[in-house]
Amino acid sequence: MAGTVPRPGLDSEGFIAREGSLARVPRAFRPVVAAARDGLTDVFGTRLHSAYLYGSIPRGTARMGRSDLDLLLALRAEPTEADRADARALGAALDAEFEQIDGHGTLLFSRERLLSDLERHDLGWFLACLCTPLLGEDLAARLPRYRPDSLLARETNGDLHLLLPSWRRRIAETDDTAEARRPLVRFMSRHLVRTGFTLVMPRWNGWTSDLREMAEAFAGYYPERAEQLRAAAVLGREPTGDAAVLRSYVDDLGPWLAGEYARVHGVKAPRPEGP
Repeated sequence: MAGTVPRPGLDSEGFIAREGSLARVPRAFRPVVAAARDGLTDVFGTRLHSAYLYGSIPRGTARMGRSDLDLLLALRAEPTEADRADARALGAALDAEFEQIDGHGTLLFSRERLLSDLERHDLGWFLACLCTPLLGEDLAARLPRYRPDSLLARETNGDLHLLLPSWRRRIAETDDTAEARRPLVRFMSRHLVRTGFTLVMPRWNGWTSDLREMAEAFAGYYPERAEQLRAAAVLGREPTGDAAVLRSYVDDLGPWLAGEYARVHGVKAPRPEGP
């Protein structure tokens, strides 16, 4: 209807709007982005088809000394262990050089996989809607537009049941210190909040990457679990190293969320290499 205000994160036609841009990068983080661009060109050369930023830096919400540098690389061939090692080394060098960031992560995939039918509503959607072009041809031009529907929900986060066993192993193998557990709390908190949000996303009919907004959207449909997800949203930004939190994630909240997700949306299409 003409004049209708779109839901959060959607354009006027009801498609998920791309959420970041280089124009939104905070001034303090622009040297980090410039160095990343130069470093990727130097390290990967012709192996690199295109590169993207994602996360708080291109959304304009990065916090000095608290936010990490998140990159996605589309390579011309399947990434090798040498490619992954190069990406880790570059990220570590940038992390050491710039006090603006605290941590780094780089996802590497082949161009072919990112454009594949199997990844159309997972990695393809992630690139098209949550990633900001940094270098090379933007593959989003070769992908469809996306609505916040049940298919998208299923293919993005419908694999939590497969992830929980590996989460339990990671917890068991982590040193028994708060410092060692803190990154796990941060990672698992964020993953569970995002999964909780995409569980209700088709009914909420919008998109957000803000953890607090995600938790509040979820709370409107599952009030009995609302406080758990609100607490996870806080820990996703300000993690502690509490072992009890991790146990609650893999013994209670995670299994419940995986079961409810499968009931509502089904499970993610299997990948050849597993989850």
